[in-house]
Amino acid sequence: MVSAQKKDSIPNKVIAFVTDKFPQARDLNIEFTQVTPYKFSPELYGNDLPENKIKSFHQVKANANVYLIKNRKWLLSASLNYRFTSINAENNINLFSEENVSKGNFHYHSEAVNVTHFTKLFNKIAIFSATASIDGSDQHFERIRGMVTGSLVLKANAKTKMTLGVAIFVDPSTPIPALPIFTYEHKFDNGWVADIILPKKVLVRKDIFSNGRISFGTEMDNTSFYLYPSGKTYEFRQLEINSGAIYEHNLGGNFIGTLKTGIRATPSSRIFEKNESPRDFIFDVNAKPSFYFNVGISYNPFGKPRVKL
Repeated sequence: MVSAQKKDSIPNKVIAFVTDKFPQARDLNIEFTQVTPYKFSPELYGNDLPENKIKSFHQVKANANVYLIKNRKWLLSASLNYRFTSINAENNINLFSEENVSKGNFHYHSEAVNVTHFTKLFNKIAIFSATASIDGSDQHFERIRGMVTGSLVLKANAKTKMTLGVAIFVDPSTPIPALPIFTYEHKFDNGWVADIILPKKVLVRKDIFSNGRISFGTEMDNTSFYLYPSGKTYEFRQLEINSGAIYEHNLGGNFIGTLKTGIRATPSSRIFEKNESPRDFIFDVNAKPSFYFNVGISYNPFGKPRVKL
């Protein structure tokens, strides 16, 4: 119990919960995603274009998280992220005079440093975090971004963990400057667990077999990459909502395999000039839902191996 700890200490269980949930990341991870063909209605400079179809869409993602300092009050980490996206449309999409984006292979990467401080505020555990990041393509570094967050642990016991906070973005390309953050985890008596991180995901999960876990619900993801027509820089940015099932299995030796499948919706898919807001887009897509399949494996050398009960 939190009340049983010394007044000037941060409970280790609370630190473990917060660092797992916000942000939630694995030390080393690689995954592959395949999306089934789907139709979409494009819009260029406010004018409707004929309906088109994505014949193939797949991605490879890889990321690494390294903890540089990890103690009761401070957590310093660095992350490296890479994403390869391959898209092939049925008909040419002539956005620019000298090229089309009906098909292509796109590289995107980002690097970040994050510092988190654990303290007390209003007699509750408080977590303050600051992140600085840079991203780009295989040709250039592009954006420098920043984010500052603050959260209070409202409840932390054997069955329920809950935090409430806010994230402030230092990024002119972000449509909103701040976003509320709410995390909630509750263990029900029947073995199911509610796992909620708003606005990122809403899941219910349960341990199955000896080293497995199954989850049902919705997760939010995104795809970004840069385009360079006529010496200008444009960004493609797509919001993705994946709803379905997730199965994770501890393979031993700190390796975890993951399978995901379900329906993908893309409520926002736009191209805009790098120095403009996504609201000032030149190209917009209204896409039909599609099915997706994802397989991944992660290795956690900085974590403890799972012990069978």
